[in-house]
Amino acid sequence: MKVESNADRLVTQLLAGEVWPATADRHAYRVDADGSPFLLPGMGGVTLAGHLGEPATGWASDHLEPGLSVRHADPAANFALQYLTCVGNEVTLVSGASAGGRGVAIGQHAYVLVDAADAVLEGATVGDQVTVRARGQGLVLTDHPQVRVKNLDPAVLAALPGGTTADGRLEVHVAVDVPADAAGAGGGMSSEYANTDLMGAYAGLDASLSLGLEGLRIGDLVVLRDTDHSWGRGFRPGWITVGTISTGQCALFGHGPGPTSLFSGPAEAFHVVLDRDANLGAYVADAAPAAKGVAA
Repeated sequence: MKVESNADRLVTQLLAGEVWPATADRHAYRVDADGSPFLLPGMGGVTLAGHLGEPATGWASDHLEPGLSVRHADPAANFALQYLTCVGNEVTLVSGASAGGRGVAIGQHAYVLVDAADAVLEGATVGDQVTVRARGQGLVLTDHPQVRVKNLDPAVLAALPGGTTADGRLEVHVAVDVPADAAGAGGGMSSEYANTDLMGAYAGLDASLSLGLEGLRIGDLVVLRDTDHSWGRGFRPGWITVGTISTGQCALFGHGPGPTSLFSGPAEAFHVVLDRDANLGAYVADAAPAAKGVAA
């Protein structure tokens, strides 16, 4: 992205975490949007589904977390991991059979989510230690004071298409335009912690539940209309947020594939370009092979 920023003044900090176990509720079953019970895999552990560029929906899963789900056992250290890890940060496994293998942070959910090649994921397991090369919080776009930047590695910023237009707006490319109606779980939370879920992507259910989002892919850049993620997350007419889809299929009503926030501000500060190829997999250096040629 051709834009002036303070990237040369950012601090890089090495953060520690570990691959966390998969989790489930003791009552096992939940119900989906039409009341059908389900028992499905989803959060935690090592998940071999949903690389960057692959479908976010259609999996037999609930709250799909692609790749490695990483956190820290110490609560304060885990908050640092969640708040300071940015989309595009390099993640390295430092223990276990895949030690030395690298991946890339694609966003936050209940954990920091890391995409990597299948060869790296296959050798990883619960308890493996990782190091995150955290850089990006505090990033400011010098010529766009109305635009807040969130959770974005400056190397990804540099790789994004767009930039400052002739009339002074920020041109951003997105694969999908999301209506405000889709905002689900995650409203009111900090925009540096976890992500927000999008309703209306319940593949195979009644058409009344659809908002046309069944085609979302992991890593898609999306624009959320009438949404402000500057200081938390909420409905705000005339504002937009741009994020990247970091989680996948959800069966639980009110939940869905979720974007991690990247930019937010008044709509008039942006020039939004619809671009089906706008996917994180095209802009990160260590994406899994599936992301290198993002599907149309």
